[in-house]
Amino acid sequence: MDSQKVDMFIMNNGGKLPSNQIPFLRERLIALDDSKWSALATVQLKDPVVSLILSLFLGGLGVDRFFIGHTGLGVGKLLTCGGLGIWSIIDWFLIMDATRDENLNMLRNYLV
Repeated sequence: MDSQKVDMFIMNNGGKLPSNQIPFLRERLIALDDSKWSALATVQLKDPVVSLILSLFLGGLGVDRFFIGHTGLGVGKLLTCGGLGIWSIIDWFLIMDATRDENLNMLRNYLV
């Protein structure tokens, strides 16, 4: 694939991905066949800032975990009222990285 397209993709979505995985991802995208580019361009990555805001205001109900696709953890937080608040507070610090990791896993599915 054209390196200019790859650099533009990474520039637009770099904040939504783990920073330590960007060089690896760039190499994989450059080696990707051009026919897969249209599918990759339609991927909707979740914004880590939105997940943090959801965690701050609705984290006790598990909305933040539902948002990033962790349905089981969302149900667990909902049933325990955010682990009596402790789990919700812990997620304030972990949810942004979890969102970035989930975005990377979504991209890896398209790269296979």
